[in-house]
Amino acid sequence: MLKKCALCKKGELKGKTVTRKGQYKSKGGTGSKISRWTMRRFLPNLQKMTILVNGHPKKVYVCAKCIKKGNFQKAR
Repeated sequence: MLKKCALCKKGELKGKTVTRKGQYKSKGGTGSKISRWTMRRFLPNLQKMTILVNGHPKKVYVCAKCIKKGNFQKAR
């Protein structure tokens, strides 16, 4: 099962964590420089729910934004 929202297909995004060296100019230094960076992942807020997909109950991941919208039917 993919870690994506079953309704809006929202998945992970990639970004960087940046490590800086030096004191900022506003604090009296000569300015900060980027010393290194590493890749990281931004994960969506996914919840596992049982919803009706094509009239049949199915366990899928749904993001919190879609749960708030309520554009699906819960399986009972």
